Amino acid sequence: MSHIVTIQVHVKDAVAVRNACKRLELPAPVQSTVKLFDSEVTGLAVQLSGWVYPVVADLASGNLHYDNFNGRWGSDGRLQEFLQAYAVERTHIEARKKGHLCTEQTLADGSIKLTIQVQGGGVI
Repeated sequence: MSHIVTIQVHVKDAVAVRNACKRLELPAPVQSTVKLFDSEVTGLAVQLSGWVYPVVADLASGNLHYDNFNGRWGSDGRLQEFLQAYAVERTHIEARKKGHLCTEQTLADGSIKLTIQVQGGGVI
């Protein structure tokens, strides 16, 4: 049986953020207070490729703070790539916690198909 799931990502897991950065070959995230163009925010800062300012994750709320000046200071595609990598890494972490095997396949459109093998042989 196959299930299609759409998720809304809240960035709350520091390990998954670090793993997503490794996956995308980004610098390791840093807990800090960051000056964006017109504000200051504190959280786990991730420097996306080609972005002027980092994306800052408030792990308590799951919210991301960033200023990319409507794409002029950083591509929205890079942010979506990071969120996808975070969601995949978070899924792997949760599957392992429950003793499940999680495999992935990158599809032609860039999306990632995750298959979770549950104990007893079932597939999610």
